[in-house]
Order: sequence, then structure tokens, then C-alpha cells
Amino acid sequence: MMKEIPVKLSRLFETVHHVKKIEKGTFLFREGAVADELYIIQNGILQLSKIIPDGRELTLRMCNSGDFVGELNLFSPSSKYLLSARVSESGEVAVIFKRDLEDQLSQNLPLALEFISWMNLQYRKTQTKFRDLVLHGKKGALYSTLIRFSNSYGTEADTGIIINVPLTNQELANFCGTSREVVNRLLSELRKNGVISISKGMITIHDLNFLKQEIDCEDCPVEICKVD
Repeated sequence: MMKEIPVKLSRLFETVHHVKKIEKGTFLFREGAVADELYIIQNGILQLSKIIPDGRELTLRMCNSGDFVGELNLFSPSSKYLLSARVSESGEVAVIFKRDLEDQLSQNLPLALEFISWMNLQYRKTQTKFRDLVLHGKKGALYSTLIRFSNSYGTEADTGIIINVPLTNQELANFCGTSREVVNRLLSELRKNGVISISKGMITIHDLNFLKQEIDCEDCPVEICKVD
């Protein structure tokens, strides 16, 4: 189901040029490529990431239906994507040419203000994630990532909160900016202590408060503490 898009932002669909299919395992775009398009995800899932100097991948956002992708290059002299978008679930995206969107935002103040407000929300999500990575180390990075996934994809069950998206340990490591081996060890500790359980790649969090206490959770608004 597509996310509810603010009424003013829904006018972005007026600038859609065409719809493009995306296949799992491919890239919609790569960091450093010419950036002349913006995308609205119709269905499917994308992971936005950056390659850090030591070669590891740091995943910043998981995007699904209704999300805008590629917006960082608007009104920027740089014509290259700052992140890579890897398809983790096949689907379709609506394609908007960068120059067309810039023209519409320049001529429509209410739309521009709504768009700025949305971009500010994305910035705050990224800012809080970097805060967790810097202040709480590898363990804190994983714990905060699990909390964010529970807010984005979690559903309440008798046994706890089920994260309704399959995740490999490597994908979790990418969200934490660390190695798969470190994530393996930390997840094993959490399973041993009964904080989580994992079945067929699906994680159930049995003690969310434990994770929050370990990172001195500030109880940020849910709309900020998410991975999407």
C-alpha cells in the first residue's frame, strides 16, 4: 500500500514523465552517476547507501511505496548522485525529470514549502542516525537500528514486536556501518538473553525497553526514529 502523500506534495505526480520497472538486485542509480531524475516509488523497496572510505557500505534509508528518491540533487550545481539506490524488492518507480520539478517548485510556493518541510524531516532522520552511530558505538548502532525497524515495519504480537521485513545480517551490518561478524556476535548475545528471536530472517523483539535503555533512548517522535 502506498504511503499517504501530503495533498500539496501529491501535485508532484503532475510532473511524472514515465514509469520504470526496477528489478531486485539491481541499482536504480549509483553514487557518482549523472543525476537528472527524481523518483517516486510506486511499489517495491530501495535501500539508499553510501560507500565509506574503507569500502564498507552504510545504508541510510530503506524506501518503499510513496517515498521520493534522488531529491538531494535539487537546485544543486552538482549533477551527480550522492548516494546509491539498490533494489531489494522488485517494483516500479515514477520518473520525474530534475529540471521539470525544479521549474514547478520555483513557480509554486506552497508546493515548495511543503517539499522543504518533507526534506527537513529526512534530514532529521539522518541526523539522529549519525548521532546514534557516533555516540553509542557498534552495539548502540545495532540496537538503534532494530528500534527504527520496529517503528517502520513492526507489528505487535503476543510474543513481542515482529519486524515484517526479512533482513540478512549483512544488511543489518550495512545499516550500522560495521562488519557482518560484529552483527553476528551482537545478535547472538541478544538471542541468548531472550531480547530477540529470529526465524527465517524475520526478527521478533521481545524486550524493546532493554534496547532503549542500553542506548539512553531519548524517545524521539516515531516519524523521526525510522529507517524509511
